[in-house]
Amino acid sequence: MSAEPGTVRPGGRTARVRTAVLRAAGDVLAEQGFDGLDLADVARRAEVGKTTVYRRWGSVTGLVADLLADMAEQSQPREETGSALGDLRANAALVQRTLADPRQGALFRAVIAAATCDARTAQALRRFYEARVAEWAPCVEQGVTRGEFPAGTDAEAVVRAVSAPLYYQLLTTGEIPDAPAAERAARAAHAAAVAGVYAG
Repeated sequence: MSAEPGTVRPGGRTARVRTAVLRAAGDVLAEQGFDGLDLADVARRAEVGKTTVYRRWGSVTGLVADLLADMAEQSQPREETGSALGDLRANAALVQRTLADPRQGALFRAVIAAATCDARTAQALRRFYEARVAEWAPCVEQGVTRGEFPAGTDAEAVVRAVSAPLYYQLLTTGEIPDAPAAERAARAAHAAAVAGVYAG
């Protein structure tokens, strides 16, 4: 059975095409939103043939799915500071910087908006966040091992609690979270975890 469009991981000489197309798709999303994404336009911007783009990704949603997969792969690895609070602060700061970045912030807003009405984009977005949460969950697990959090603490729930208020602020007010907002989010998630809110 052939792979679903947008899920193939091309290598070698085709890697350059994928990089160029995904970069162009991200640019269009950041500039014009999901509704402005057109495979022919992406092909033109990436300076590749339209047939190549249609054959490899198949649809706009296939292209967005691969873009999100690539973003998950390229995201910065977790920082380990030696303390659970320090690690959660590092996570919050990374989320804040991403949302404040003119290109990345606009791109995420476009994809999140599209995910509300497109099932495949929603699925790709869930996979992206699952990968990022899984990347940072060991920081919480190490905090449990060090005795900073109660046994049975749900590591993934704590990581999600760090970024949730930052995304909520962006999506409900349109205001980009600043560094103090990131600090509050990290401290709030840490305090709740210490208090056993996330312990099973």
